[in-house]
Amino acid sequence: MKKRPLYLDIWKELSANKAMVFLAGPRQAGKTTISRQISKSFSNRVYFNWDLPAHKQLLLKEPAFFEAFARKDTSKPLVILDEIHKYRRWKNYLKGIYDGYGGRYRFLVLGSGRLNVFQRGGDSLAGRYFQFTLWPFTLAELAGRRRSFRDFLKDPLEVPDATGLERTWKRLSKLSGFPEPYLSGRETVYRRWASGYRQQLIREDIRNATEIKNIDDTDALFSLLPSKVGSPLSMDSLARDLQVSFNSIRDWLAVFEAFFLVFRISPWTQKISRAIVKEKKLYCYDPASVSLPAARFENMVALELFRAVSNWNELGLGDFELHYVRNRQKEEVDFLISKEKMPFLLVETKTAEEHPAKSLLRFQTMLDVPAVQLVDRPGLRQIRSNGKQQVLVVTASHWLAGLP
Repeated sequence: MKKRPLYLDIWKELSANKAMVFLAGPRQAGKTTISRQISKSFSNRVYFNWDLPAHKQLLLKEPAFFEAFARKDTSKPLVILDEIHKYRRWKNYLKGIYDGYGGRYRFLVLGSGRLNVFQRGGDSLAGRYFQFTLWPFTLAELAGRRRSFRDFLKDPLEVPDATGLERTWKRLSKLSGFPEPYLSGRETVYRRWASGYRQQLIREDIRNATEIKNIDDTDALFSLLPSKVGSPLSMDSLARDLQVSFNSIRDWLAVFEAFFLVFRISPWTQKISRAIVKEKKLYCYDPASVSLPAARFENMVALELFRAVSNWNELGLGDFELHYVRNRQKEEVDFLISKEKMPFLLVETKTAEEHPAKSLLRFQTMLDVPAVQLVDRPGLRQIRSNGKQQVLVVTASHWLAGLP
């Protein structure tokens, strides 16, 4: 059982200030495993899983079932509620136990989806919980060389001592960061896992949790998405390809996002002449599913950046967002991190090119922010000047390993 201190630290920070914490994330990212690691710091702990018939019957018979468990001492118990959002009245249930027992217990709520997305109607849980996301393994987590958040904000172009990571980076590229295939180290295991994972999520979890009727078309859409990575995504074009309505494509993509199959980033428009304003770019949580090497590399970088930005927001460190920059002349920079609605850092990806991309230099001049060009080849670290600003050209794995 591989320990995940990055997320254990987030749990400690959030649970110190709130009795109920939601832990969301992709299916099979390791939520149950990390909940066991969290529970080891509690003398008294109770694990509940809605998918287990005996547990389900226990809750329906006695909602405060956790009160009946024997305690080892007088310390506050931890109650882990796994997949509780599948219970039709889960929001009312969590409101009730938080209001009635929040002062005497700690609650960790797990779900293979965005738990806040399932909150619809008038049963608001606002103010009763903090939430964080467990991601598949990323290089920043595996390398153990993350910089402090304060140092990163002060100088995002600094590179930690991150030699010897090319093997880990290649393994993530071939096997994804999901624990089962990654830890196996075998591509045959990854291929078997990927086939079963897609089947379970789309034809079981999504079908059971949504009102989608045509699951075959939904599956067909998902099979197309890895080939769309790296370019602005046209929902009109997808609708024509699949001969379905625009609204169906829009709704299915929203479901894929809610279940952590894909994520999308919006274009940045401020201070950009003739910027693209509508079409988002899409990336997969499983970058190994992307066949084209350049697109797969960009997807891997997107995952590392999006993980970092999401964690920073969940910890309350600021208002960060991940965007891309593109104008109608098709000049583009792959990523822009914004801070408090202002541009903070440009990031471009190249498989081999060490000279800063012309579009990167152009948009850097417009936005007046630091820039990084991440290159998928070893042994590269250069600083290039661009007016008042600088561009770091560096081996991708070296810089990404330092992301807080």
